[in-house]
Amino acid sequence: MQKSSRRGAGIAAAAVSAQAPISPKLDHARLDHASMSDIAHALADGHVTATALVKAYLARIEAYNRDGPRLNAVRALNPDALAIAGRLDGVKPSAKRPLAGIPILVKDNIATGDEQPTTAGALALEGAHARDDATLVKLLREAGAVILGKANLTEFSNMIAVDMPHGYSSLGGQVKNPYASALMDDHGIPIVPPGGSSAGSAVAVAADLCAASIGTETSGSLLFPASQNGLVTVKPTVGLISRAGIVPIAHSQDTAGPMTRTVRDPALLLNVLAAKDPLDPATQKQRRPADYTAGLTRAAMKGARIGVPSDPADPLNDCYYGKLPPRSAKLMAEAIQVLEDLGAVIVRANMPTAGWIGGPGTIMAVLNRNPLSRHKGTVARPPVVFLYELKHDLNLYLKDWATNTDIKTMTDIVAFNEANADRALRFGQDHFLAAETTRGDLSEREYKSARAMDLLSAKTRGMDAYMNQHKLDAVLFPGAYGASIAAKAGLSQRHGACRVRFGDRRRQGHARLSARHHLRRPRLERAQAAASGLRV
Repeated sequence: MQKSSRRGAGIAAAAVSAQAPISPKLDHARLDHASMSDIAHALADGHVTATALVKAYLARIEAYNRDGPRLNAVRALNPDALAIAGRLDGVKPSAKRPLAGIPILVKDNIATGDEQPTTAGALALEGAHARDDATLVKLLREAGAVILGKANLTEFSNMIAVDMPHGYSSLGGQVKNPYASALMDDHGIPIVPPGGSSAGSAVAVAADLCAASIGTETSGSLLFPASQNGLVTVKPTVGLISRAGIVPIAHSQDTAGPMTRTVRDPALLLNVLAAKDPLDPATQKQRRPADYTAGLTRAAMKGARIGVPSDPADPLNDCYYGKLPPRSAKLMAEAIQVLEDLGAVIVRANMPTAGWIGGPGTIMAVLNRNPLSRHKGTVARPPVVFLYELKHDLNLYLKDWATNTDIKTMTDIVAFNEANADRALRFGQDHFLAAETTRGDLSEREYKSARAMDLLSAKTRGMDAYMNQHKLDAVLFPGAYGASIAAKAGLSQRHGACRVRFGDRRRQGHARLSARHHLRRPRLERAQAAASGLRV
């Protein structure tokens, strides 16, 4: 690896002084804004050891997660992290072990078969462990990563209660946005949310509590926290990264993805994580390039056709761009200009109405009894597929993966919560109660119809029709807008200074990641932070 040693020396200085008191200013800790690639270079050049890095991150977690602003992003630490790092001190990142010595946090719905609990943030699963590592964790370990600990999250990935605050869990408490950690309302809920459900995964990277993290998404749970914390994420196509060992919501849409500071870093992580897995049938049809970083060139964007789903001449159908506030609209205009400057062909046309509006019978009425919700007493309308697959999939996880717990089914969780309502049900469990009314075997006609309609509207009449009609390589969405239409179809998404959704087209990811790479220009990072109301 060839790179200037200045950054590596700075990282080394931070690690050497890790046992000394850390300044409350992030820039004095010298790990601030260090990308995973920076850290890999510092390790490869011998400027720092894995042990020193782990100690430095543990010191930052103590200073900022548990003390100081009390970000609450890290729910549990790996007691074996220092020992693992010690065994990697003589191993440098290489083609065989590209993540050697790099500390990574994983969301606390991703199983680890070690001393760390896997709880999904639920008091009902306190102390629960897993019989084995999730497949993605095995791949991280094989690549040399140090699993530093588990990141806090919105409990059960924001599928237990209506209007659950982003980043809250009954076991882990409330994650705070690092750019506005002191702004809390009278109920202790962040005024500037950290985003969810992968709140802790995002905040930990933004606050430099790890080199990178892994979160999960069903619809927006990577994209929204990445947007709120100024990060880059990749929400992969279902089947690109194995779902085996992840506490689920809905197998039709669930996937894991990396959260980092730069576009190169998730490309490096995808090189490790995108693999076929006999435990996840969806991975068997996987298509991926040999190297995701190969497309991070200026030339990769030349001639790429990128759709912008917006047509001011049809404002009622301009659902993604038409209602953007002025600062966000300005940001997107700048992002589009960057792509045009790189040689991309911009195609402006609205998404077909039949695609984004949704099909009949795809939502379920649920009475909102959340005592702290502004919408208490109204009817929420979550997706039918989520609620039906939730009971089925969660019961399978508890049966096949969970250990050291008396909780065996969703019914057990509901009963536990009701028996411990003062601690477990601050925001209720209306979604779980609705899911409990289903059979749990996915045999109901209403479920099958809803899933078919999701695919017909979002995929066939929506994304596929849009991309095929306009011969597109990519579709550009602002922020987390468009998460639903792509997620229902099981398609991939990218997020950086703006959010980009990408379909499986001939460029196989190269032009698509290149778009993310060039959109992470400093002026766009500043604009994105301003548009989100964050401190720059």
